[in-house]
Amino acid sequence: MNRRGFLRAGAATMTSIAPWPWDFARKKKPAQPQLGITQLGSPQPFSFETLKKQAHSMSLGAYSEPVPALPPAIAQLNWDQWESITYLPQRALWYGDDLCFRIRFDHLGFTMKRPVSMYALEGGNARQILFDPTLFDYSRSGLKPADIPKTLGFSGFNLLFHTDWISDRAVFQGASYFRAVDGSGQYGMSQRGLAIDTGLPQPEEFPDFVAFYLEKPKPGSTLLTVYALLDSPSVAGAYRFVIDVADTLVMDVDLSLYPRRQITRLGIAPGTSMYLKGENDHRVSDDWRPQIHDSDGLQLHTGVGEWIWRPLTNPGVLRVNSYLDDNPRGFGLMQRDRRFEDYQDDGTWYNRRPCCWVQPKGDWGKGEVMLVEIPTVDETMDNIVAFWNPAGEVVPGRAYEYGYRLYWCRQNPFGPPLAQVEATRDGIGGIVGQPRKEFSWRFVVDFVGGDLPMLAHDAQVTPVISTSNGHVQLVSARPLTPVNGWRAMFDLVPQELGQPIDLRLYLSMDGQALTETWMYEYTPPPLAEQRQDLIG
Repeated sequence: MNRRGFLRAGAATMTSIAPWPWDFARKKKPAQPQLGITQLGSPQPFSFETLKKQAHSMSLGAYSEPVPALPPAIAQLNWDQWESITYLPQRALWYGDDLCFRIRFDHLGFTMKRPVSMYALEGGNARQILFDPTLFDYSRSGLKPADIPKTLGFSGFNLLFHTDWISDRAVFQGASYFRAVDGSGQYGMSQRGLAIDTGLPQPEEFPDFVAFYLEKPKPGSTLLTVYALLDSPSVAGAYRFVIDVADTLVMDVDLSLYPRRQITRLGIAPGTSMYLKGENDHRVSDDWRPQIHDSDGLQLHTGVGEWIWRPLTNPGVLRVNSYLDDNPRGFGLMQRDRRFEDYQDDGTWYNRRPCCWVQPKGDWGKGEVMLVEIPTVDETMDNIVAFWNPAGEVVPGRAYEYGYRLYWCRQNPFGPPLAQVEATRDGIGGIVGQPRKEFSWRFVVDFVGGDLPMLAHDAQVTPVISTSNGHVQLVSARPLTPVNGWRAMFDLVPQELGQPIDLRLYLSMDGQALTETWMYEYTPPPLAEQRQDLIG
């Protein structure tokens, strides 16, 4: 019997004994995907106090940076290849649990070269989450999972909330950087665990979060607690973040720092942002978009209750400003301009970028809020930093503890009852149509809110202006009907050339402040440029 006849004749009897191989494949159930995290280390007791003790112990020894070289295939990834590596949704931490949170982890590569240890925390015990290539999809990266070492490690993590298991609400990745979103879901500026020697002539130090401990939340809770261990050549530290996800996302932060050496400039609660160009700064003016920035101002609420608005700039040289204070009530880099037409950017959506307000807990004592503005011609560079620098020396052998809350928001939830600055504009001064016999620079500041809408058009509103150099002229304040506010204008005539000039302005009526205080730093152009602006 030929083979064809054998198969035809024997099919009926043979199938009663055993199916053919292709029948096995047809009836076999598909492999079930792995769910959640499956590779965990042995449990170890954990508490915030033990983390503090670990940080303190680390600070007593020499700093070591055991950063193994990445495998060549990973080290050579470009941005697109690295970005294409995706974490599998069903492998998220707490996947399948009836919780409001899940965690997905980030891959090493591109600029992310230092592995960060991750721990799952439950019932007072921490278990290390071991790296596993099966957690990721490498199909678009050119990498093969079999070539990925199981000791590679993670670069960071993303926080997911039950309202949307795809779009993350916060990310901790890179040195001690982290970001979060408000209800709009748009990322913008970043926060850092710590800033060291920012804005000094010496190189800045960037501490690293080297380990994270993710505490399993209670069912139904919108609070997630994350602990972090920080390390750098100058300091070790222990951090606790209690994260409350809502339209305004709140992070309650407590930290303990243990210096290894004396630190020249310590930055607590540092915010990092980008400002390329705006209404008041057109140094970089060859871009078609009217404004490009993640934040447009630094807002301060001082210990004595004064509210201050300092518009950001993109200076031609490094600029560092200090605002002395005692027990500050709050500060933050804010994005006030929310109109799409002022950016015309439908890709990065700068009008949706969140603010981040820092609210100190307890007494922070004397110090200064420092604002560092770095020149840039590239919107991908974060060139703005703001932080609290405590007074006094920061020396080894002491523990430094701070607590604060971060509010990721569209507008300050604790804003003043006073009118606020709506816009700052500037340009050449003088009277239109008349010869300019001296150089002057005009400032136009618009205020909205507070009691301004209730004022009569002929109300006796006074601009209160002070300057550290030169004198002001052509001062005025008048209603600005299109925004239901008031506009203050004045010309500054500088005396000393090339020196920064500090300006202050607020509106007053009957001796009472109507607005927050506008503060600004202006550097007059060289004499040759000033003469070019004179006509007649």
